Amino acid sequence: MTREREDQQGTQGPSPEGGESDSSGADIARLETGIPRLDYILKGGFLRNGTYALMGPPGSGKTIFGNQLCFEHVRRSPGARCVYVTLLVESHSKMIRHLSGMRFFDPGMIPDRIYYISGYPALRDQGLPGLLELLRRTLRERRGTDVLVIDGLESVEHRAPAALAYREFVHEVQGLSTLSDCTTFLLTSTREQSHPENALVDGVIELTDHLVGPRAVRELTVHKFRGSDYLRGKHEVEIDESGMVIHPRTEIQFDSPRASATEERKRMGFGIESFDAMIQGGLPSGSATALLGAPGTGKTLLGLSFLVEGARQGEEGIYFGFYEPPPRLREKARKVGVDLETHVKKGTIQLIWQPPLEHMMDSLAEQLIELLRQDPKPRRRLFIDGIEGFRAASVYPDRMARFLSAFTNQLRMLDVTTVVTEELDLFTPLIRMPNPELGNVVETVILLRYVELRSQIHRLISILKMRESLYDRSIREFIIGERGIEVASSFRSAEQILSGHARVLGGLQEEEEDP
Repeated sequence: MTREREDQQGTQGPSPEGGESDSSGADIARLETGIPRLDYILKGGFLRNGTYALMGPPGSGKTIFGNQLCFEHVRRSPGARCVYVTLLVESHSKMIRHLSGMRFFDPGMIPDRIYYISGYPALRDQGLPGLLELLRRTLRERRGTDVLVIDGLESVEHRAPAALAYREFVHEVQGLSTLSDCTTFLLTSTREQSHPENALVDGVIELTDHLVGPRAVRELTVHKFRGSDYLRGKHEVEIDESGMVIHPRTEIQFDSPRASATEERKRMGFGIESFDAMIQGGLPSGSATALLGAPGTGKTLLGLSFLVEGARQGEEGIYFGFYEPPPRLREKARKVGVDLETHVKKGTIQLIWQPPLEHMMDSLAEQLIELLRQDPKPRRRLFIDGIEGFRAASVYPDRMARFLSAFTNQLRMLDVTTVVTEELDLFTPLIRMPNPELGNVVETVILLRYVELRSQIHRLISILKMRESLYDRSIREFIIGERGIEVASSFRSAEQILSGHARVLGGLQEEEEDP
């Protein structure tokens, strides 16, 4: 994104207005992690005095998870203290050097509030009993410690004389956590869910880092969480200069939407008189519309016209696109008489561009939803230029139907009238939607297409579907010129085009004139 990403350290997930919150474990004291949206996945955070296993391969983010949790905890809780125990992992100096570039890191918290200690010498020289004694002594000396992190638990397993001794060690750590009134996190590179400690601890979280084609994907899965409900399944993980950010699946975040956004509906026009007449004055507010068309048919200009018309009426709008940067959009609009620049300068239209990088689908949805929630207003307009940008960001394509349904429902709840574009093939006589599920989740589908007649290209527009409203079913010719988009006031010009020797490009079967 060209907009600087907001500080999400305090952002734990959607508000409960959609009915997605749960009261399970509500009476049990919680430890909030401060890791964006993880507490939302855990329905409020970890249960205090519990013992939790965090497993994952090297590079999956376990050490960042443990450190970020500690720094966020002491920052949020005056007087809180953490002990971070390492076992045959990177040295403390190297760990701190690697963490120093992250925004959550505060060297002023070390060593009083966050205390690092190596437990491996005690484990090597005195075995498991020696390590347990070190933990007891450290917690006694560091009074007020309420978070204990043990990083490198696999070293304990390797040093254990038998499997039973290892299980007993984990059991002793649990007892120590309860007596010391602290919450303990066991970080291990072991990836087996059936590992011995997983049956003993109160929760098991797995971090994964794997390849999907050439793309590297990090994910978080909660396999077990005693005493509380939680969001099941895989959730996207992002690690950047802010630390770790979790992106819960959109379809599970917004799985219980309200029936409708508002009782009062109004028409949201495009500012094109003849076209608005075709749709009874405009799109119903709080609805979603798909603009289908091959490249160059006018989808982007039609969507920009929708935003500009709203801005003229005092309704704020957002452009969210993937392929055309803001300067190019302004120039395109200016050349055809669409006054986008004025409303961008006034702030009534906001242009958000996603550079052509690897994105996370749920992160894109979160950016939009959070932006809309920051300053709730009625009757806002949203133009998403390229729903295929979300599809390209999806790791699992079979999620698209559920994702689009949940995403558009959430936009309706926010009283946002949404227009999205869907690219069709340029040289084909058939209409094949890359996302067939899009036609099911939107109320209105508008088709823009080319027709070739006598060595000239003509554009046609038609409405394929419009729920909750009457609409004109005729096909109209439209022209993009210096005065913007002009749609013919009747179907006659389109009829003349289609009754001639017409070859349609990008969406209609070929028709020939009767001999």
